[in-house]
Amino acid sequence: MQRTTIIDLLNDSVKKFSDNPFLWEKTKDKFEPTTYKETKQQAHVLAAGLISLGVQKGDKVALLSEGRNAWIIGELGILLTGAINIPLSVKLEESNDLIFRLLHSEAKYIMVSGGQLKKIQTIINDLPLVKTVIVLDVQAKYQEKEISYKNLIKQGKEYLKKHPKAVEERAATILPDDLANISYTSGTTADPKGIMLTHRNYTANVEQALTLMSIPTTYKTLIILPLDHCFAHVAGFYSFMASGASVGTVQVGKTGMETLKSIPVNIKELKPNLLLSVPALAKSFRKNIESNIRAKGPFVEKLFNLAMKMSYSYNKEGYNKGRGLQILKKPILALFDKILFSKVREAFGGELDFFIGGGALLDIDLQRFFYAIGIPMFQGYGLSEATPVISSNGLKRHKLGSSGALVKYMDLKICDTDGKKLPNYEKGEIVIRGENVMAGYYKNEKATAETIKDGWLYTGDMGYMDDDGFLYVVGRFKSLLISSDGEKYSPEGIEESLADNSKLIEQVVLYNDQKPYTSALIVPNQEALKQVVAKEGLDWNTVEGKTFALNLLQKEVDAYKSGGKFEGSFPERWLPAAIAVVGEPFTEKNGLVNSTMKIVRGKVEKKYEDRIQKLYEAGAREIVNDDNLAALS
Repeated sequence: MQRTTIIDLLNDSVKKFSDNPFLWEKTKDKFEPTTYKETKQQAHVLAAGLISLGVQKGDKVALLSEGRNAWIIGELGILLTGAINIPLSVKLEESNDLIFRLLHSEAKYIMVSGGQLKKIQTIINDLPLVKTVIVLDVQAKYQEKEISYKNLIKQGKEYLKKHPKAVEERAATILPDDLANISYTSGTTADPKGIMLTHRNYTANVEQALTLMSIPTTYKTLIILPLDHCFAHVAGFYSFMASGASVGTVQVGKTGMETLKSIPVNIKELKPNLLLSVPALAKSFRKNIESNIRAKGPFVEKLFNLAMKMSYSYNKEGYNKGRGLQILKKPILALFDKILFSKVREAFGGELDFFIGGGALLDIDLQRFFYAIGIPMFQGYGLSEATPVISSNGLKRHKLGSSGALVKYMDLKICDTDGKKLPNYEKGEIVIRGENVMAGYYKNEKATAETIKDGWLYTGDMGYMDDDGFLYVVGRFKSLLISSDGEKYSPEGIEESLADNSKLIEQVVLYNDQKPYTSALIVPNQEALKQVVAKEGLDWNTVEGKTFALNLLQKEVDAYKSGGKFEGSFPERWLPAAIAVVGEPFTEKNGLVNSTMKIVRGKVEKKYEDRIQKLYEAGAREIVNDDNLAALS
């Protein structure tokens, strides 16, 4: 198979699909298309502007913006110069998160939207390597080092008049193994890891992903996920580019909330055929559908529930639907589809064939729900280090509850803790090999060597294969927190720091399994707490004394938050927002600690399942509650 670059992919697509719309964007009252040919022309002019600024092959250019045409054209322009794009999440609020990535990647240029500009202005004096900040939106005035995107485009046009071959000559030097992105993930400690993804990683993963499904040239998608993630890159714009199809982005509002509110409106307007989703969005879509059904009155709600029940029993796991006597339900379900489900689908534009769900694991109940209403949400599996697609369900081949069939041109094995290959149906670590495996972690040889061994990528995720070639991802082989949007973070660094830096905390277990925030089980040092309470002249055996003690524990956690003693040690979004105090220590005797004195996370979570569940109920963020008071003996 030919080893291509993203530039080859762009050029081939422009040759084949020159006048097809590639990008759709709404800046005023409707979505306007940009063709493949126009996309390439705009990227070329931008690349010329960047070259005129002094951007060299191998330079790092950071990109911090909401999804829009300028994001995709921005990446293509960066790549045409032979530079490396450092895509940054708009969720990065803490200055330490941004500063670390920009310093660690050695970014010399930053492309930023008006909505994100303030974040860069706040930290620019701490970024001595940064030469120029390119602002995508017109500003009333510009600070030192800042230039407008508009002026850069003008500069690019002027540069091309004098040097018409400059961009082609630079692009011709780009090789498949040159880096395209350094994509940062959250690390075990405060330091995230920079995943080095090459041009070939991307083009290989596009080829792999397209072995699972074909995308007609008429297809449109609205990318509702952040463009900085490689899932949106591969399953979104690069797979669509390879297929001659088109990509829309969500209309950018004045605030993040305004942009979110644009999603349902934009879906109706653009009428996508395929959407990429994560569990948090899937749950939100389902909630809206069910509340709309309820609003139509009890009769419609009962009818909908009956139709769903019948659809579930008919569909089973998808691949085995309508078997046996279930086939008798087909005409009734066709009627339900006409009078009910087709109306529900209109909220998604009426042309949506299916979703692809990535990120965290998608509940089978959610999969059954969307399958029943006629827009299946097919679970896929991948991770950034694999660029990211490893497996997916699709229209042709699917089993609800599984993570899908494996892409072609990739090897996968399931291994035990010693790295030994396991047979089908036995759970172990998912290990893969292929051209989609990252080049390594930037400036982190130790982590690279731990993750890639003899060309095999050890994912840290647990799963098993069945006899039909379907992968089932069942959780974490290594301990990882997974947020509701699929982002992953290792908890050990935070847990150790909380216990090591506080005399009042003995043990900590953090928890987040696709939840809106992280929670914690904390075993306090009750003797130390009693001493502090006594010094305050309070009686430990009173509610007042124990309330004081609980607030002390809260202060120990708050020390890691904004304004605290350890501020910036960890990203704030991974710190516990709700705490359950546990009276009994985790020990070898009660089976919650193993022989090497490591806490057995699964057993702790099982034992305290009810307490964890309560941490996501209303009022759970208040540490002073009956359960926590009772835990202090």
